[in-house]
Amino acid sequence: MSDIPAVEVLSVEKTYPNGTQALLPVNLTVQEGEFITLLGPSGCGKSTLLKMVAGLLAPSDGRLLLWRKPVADVESTGHRLSFVFQEATLMPWASVMANVRLPLDLAGVPRPEAEARVRQALLLVGLEKFETNLPRELSGGMQMRVSIARGLVTEPTLLLMDEPFGALDEITRNRLDAELLDLWRGKKLTVIFVTHSIYEAVYLSNRVIVMAARPGRIVEEVRIDEPYPRGPDFRVSTAFSQYAKHLQDSLLRASGTLEDEALA
Repeated sequence: MSDIPAVEVLSVEKTYPNGTQALLPVNLTVQEGEFITLLGPSGCGKSTLLKMVAGLLAPSDGRLLLWRKPVADVESTGHRLSFVFQEATLMPWASVMANVRLPLDLAGVPRPEAEARVRQALLLVGLEKFETNLPRELSGGMQMRVSIARGLVTEPTLLLMDEPFGALDEITRNRLDAELLDLWRGKKLTVIFVTHSIYEAVYLSNRVIVMAARPGRIVEEVRIDEPYPRGPDFRVSTAFSQYAKHLQDSLLRASGTLEDEALA
């Protein structure tokens, strides 16, 4: 692991042309190999912040650095990033193989090499037997696995994930959370993960960045000081409940709800 931070967010803010301030100035450092979760309600700016880290959205002010370089120059550092969206965003007419291969096709990677890398990515997400299937033949959870495989096929060191499991049922979501942690640890990735689920944030993270809305801002950073691997028993432990209660109270304080209840 490098001593250089993977991500540095330096007084970054976002104001839209209509005057809406989506994000107050944010400062955040993510070390290489961390699993960081941005937690907060809709409208708090967590997806906006993630898209700025990815270079998909320009900040109104401040700087974003990846391994001490501007986002556009990240490949000069020997690192790569991938972005996994909230929806699987698969091409419905194309096979699983073709969907996962898309970034490599766009990069001009020769077909034999590309297909070998696709098969390795599908193996990582447990879909090695489904490369010829179309998206409509897969469950929602399997479609998200395809999307994650497409993110992994470029062999990134930084993986950005915007509520990828939010639309899935709880059992599938818990299973994919566990599989994601295995991938993170096995591939030694740096991950920034967006969610509005307190329980998902506790289960996954080294650190949880709590955000509040109107305007979007960071209100607290909470370290989840529990060892990996984290199995099903962790989800029903006293420590898990205490972390979840802390995060819930942090969000309520940020929204003013706790103060309102105290005055009622």
